Amino acid sequence: GGKLSEAAAGLPDATVGSVSIDSRTLRSNALFVAIRGDNFDGHDFVANALERGAALAMVEEGRVGMFAGVPVLGVPDPLVGLERLGRWARTRSRARIVAITGSAGKTTTKSMVAEVLAGAGATHASIRSYNNHWGVPLMLANLPPSADFGVFEIGMNHSGEIAALVEQVRPHVALVTHVGVAHVGNFEDAEGVARAKAEIISGLEPDGLVLVNGDHSFMHVFDEEAGKRPDVRMQTFGFAPDCNVRISDYHSDGRRAQARAHFGRVLVDFSVGMPGRHMISNGAGALCVSHQLGVPMPDAVAALGSFEAEEGRGSVQRFGEGERELVLLDESYNANPASMEAALEVFARIGDAGGRRVLVLGDMLELGEQSAVLHKGLLPALREAEPDLVFLVGRRMCALAPHLGALARVETSLTADGILPRLLKELDWGDQIMVKGSNGVGLSRIVSGIRGRFAGAQKP
Repeated sequence: GGKLSEAAAGLPDATVGSVSIDSRTLRSNALFVAIRGDNFDGHDFVANALERGAALAMVEEGRVGMFAGVPVLGVPDPLVGLERLGRWARTRSRARIVAITGSAGKTTTKSMVAEVLAGAGATHASIRSYNNHWGVPLMLANLPPSADFGVFEIGMNHSGEIAALVEQVRPHVALVTHVGVAHVGNFEDAEGVARAKAEIISGLEPDGLVLVNGDHSFMHVFDEEAGKRPDVRMQTFGFAPDCNVRISDYHSDGRRAQARAHFGRVLVDFSVGMPGRHMISNGAGALCVSHQLGVPMPDAVAALGSFEAEEGRGSVQRFGEGERELVLLDESYNANPASMEAALEVFARIGDAGGRRVLVLGDMLELGEQSAVLHKGLLPALREAEPDLVFLVGRRMCALAPHLGALARVETSLTADGILPRLLKELDWGDQIMVKGSNGVGLSRIVSGIRGRFAGAQKP
C-alpha cells in the first residue's frame, strides 16, 4: 500500500479511478496491473493500456526498464500487488459483504443477490464470473468506498483456493448454492469437493452467517467446519424438510418458476423469471441473504420476480410467435452433472410448441477419472427429457451415442463447428432446443448460429 502511494506522489496527475488487468476494457484513469496468466502476459499490453487512457501501470520490478518515460510502478509481483489493493479496498469499505460459492449456480445467484440488494443501497458485484485468484482481488480492488453492499463470487478447482480468497473478501454473509461433483477431477471424491466449499466459513467476519443449500448429503462437512467457528452462525435452505428455510409448492409453466419459502412462521411466495427447481433454490438463497441484511421482504420478492437469466446461463429465448415459435434454452456457458440434470429437468417440462424436442449437449469438463461414469449417469435424465433429436459434441458425450439409439435420432461431432451446419439444416419453426455444455466446448457458437438463423426471420 505505502509503496503505491509513494509512487503516486511522484505522479501528481495519476488520479486512479479504477483497477484493470485488461487493456481492451479499461476505463480512463485506471491503474493497469500487468499480471501473467496461463496464455498471456500483461506486460505485453502496458503500452496499449496507457494509450487507451490508463493513468499508471503496475509491472514487475525487473521489467521497469522496458517502459522508459511512461508512468509505471515496479513491484516484486503484480498479482500480489493486486491482492494488496483488494485488501486495502476491503479495509476502507463500510459495505456489508456477501461471498458466494457452490458447484453450480454461483454466477446466477450472485446476479440475483445483487439485483435484490440494489434496491436497498449502492451495490458493487463481481462481473461475469471473475471468481479466481486474480478475479476476486480485481473485483475487491474496484469496490467503491461509497458502496453499501459488495457481492463477490468465489470459485475453485483445488482445495485451499476458497480459503485463500475468502480471507481477502472477509464476508459478513457467505452463501453456498449447491454442493455436487463439479471439478471432482481434482479431488478424491464428492466429499472432498464439499470440504473445499466449506472453506468459505473460515473467512467469515465474527458474527457472520453462512447459508448452505441443504439439499445434499454432505451437511456433516459444513457442521464440522462451522463447529470450528463458534462466533458464526449457519442456516440451511432448500426443499429438504429439515432445512431452516424450507421451500415448498414449486410450480413452473416453462417460462417462470414460483414457490413458497418458509421463514419460520412467515410464508413468502416468490417467483423467478426462468424455469427450474434449481433456479428457485438459488432465488431462496438470495432471499435469505437479503433478509439477513435487512432488506424488506416485499421489496426483495419484487426484485427477484423481475430477474431473468443471463445468456448462456439458463435464459429462455423465443423466436417467432404463436404455435410455430422456436424456443431456445441457452445453457451454453457451463455444465457439470448437477447443473446438467437440473437443465434436463427444465427441458422435460417446457411446454409443447408443436415441433420436435432437440438437445445439443457438450462435454462436461474437469471431472477427472470419474468423467465417463458421470457422463453415463446422465442417461436417466436424458430419457426423462424425451428428446426427438440429440446432437452430442465432444469425445465424452459422443460415448453416450450407443445408449441413446432407441430413444432418439443421434448425431455426433467432436467439435461445435462440426455440428452447427447439420443442426441448422435440421431445425425448423416450432422446435424446442436446449444447448448445454462446459464453456471450453464452445457451444456459444451454436447459440449464435441459431439466433442468426431465427432471430428476426419471418416464419414460413
